[in-house]
Amino acid sequence: MTDLLGVVAPVFVVVGAGYLAVWRGLCSDSDVDGIMNFTQKFAIPCLLFMAIATLDLGAEYDADLLVSFYTGSTICFFAGFLGARLIFGRPWADSVAIGFSCLFANTVLMGLPITERAYGVAALGSNYAIVAPHAAFCYMLGITAMEIVRGDNTTPTRLIQKVGTAMFRNTLMIGVGLGFVVNLSTLPIPGVLEDALEMTTRAALPVALFGLGGVLYRYKPKGDVAMIAFICAVSLVLHPAIAFGMGTLITNLTTGQLRAAVITAAMAPGVNSYLFADMYGVARRVAASVVLIGTGLTVLTASIWLAILP
Repeated sequence: MTDLLGVVAPVFVVVGAGYLAVWRGLCSDSDVDGIMNFTQKFAIPCLLFMAIATLDLGAEYDADLLVSFYTGSTICFFAGFLGARLIFGRPWADSVAIGFSCLFANTVLMGLPITERAYGVAALGSNYAIVAPHAAFCYMLGITAMEIVRGDNTTPTRLIQKVGTAMFRNTLMIGVGLGFVVNLSTLPIPGVLEDALEMTTRAALPVALFGLGGVLYRYKPKGDVAMIAFICAVSLVLHPAIAFGMGTLITNLTTGQLRAAVITAAMAPGVNSYLFADMYGVARRVAASVVLIGTGLTVLTASIWLAILP
């Protein structure tokens, strides 16, 4: 377990450094916003662009891998949605936002660095295959469900427009999309541009983790303890358990694919969970709290899954 914590802990030390910097007044909220704007709108899209542009699509894109991960995502969304409504009696719109928190794992800021530290850079291909459609899938499911329960007489055309706008304004999706264009067209990336992109991508994850710590300082847990515990259980236990079961019993993934599916599924809800709740003005306190508490619990749960995996 000590060795496993040695894999996971440095990631959370960087997150903790960002949290500490804001707590002690070494960084202001505006500093953190600038850091997150740089990483979310520039550095991480560049990272995803370079990863997808150079990915061996034939080798990494396997239907069984995506089925193993996204079956769990979908089940967890409905588990969160129905649990919030039927067990906790939350309003329908709140229940969708809570389901979204169970759905949206922090696949990039947490999943990538933990997988890299545990298994090396060469192991990240399957992670990128999962990450590429992640935002599109989650927002499509979340927005569709929210518009249905809100009952605003949204037409199918209007619904498609809302989902498309949310997805294609997302800079991560833009980076992924451009990566696919370059990969499928076999367009060469000019050497100077490639060097500049690689410089940017080297900063992406460590800077983003530091910024994430600063953001988490804002999300102080307040009440709703049972609801938060429920979301953490669905996100950190049920989702990776489904991915593990699917990968070993049904889809027969390779060892590398199984590791990617389970570790990615085992990540806490990402900041997008709060952003989704804030976009609709529902369940914001729960979503904010679960991002903070779930991220802390991932130190333990990720270590356990690393011990279980081959």
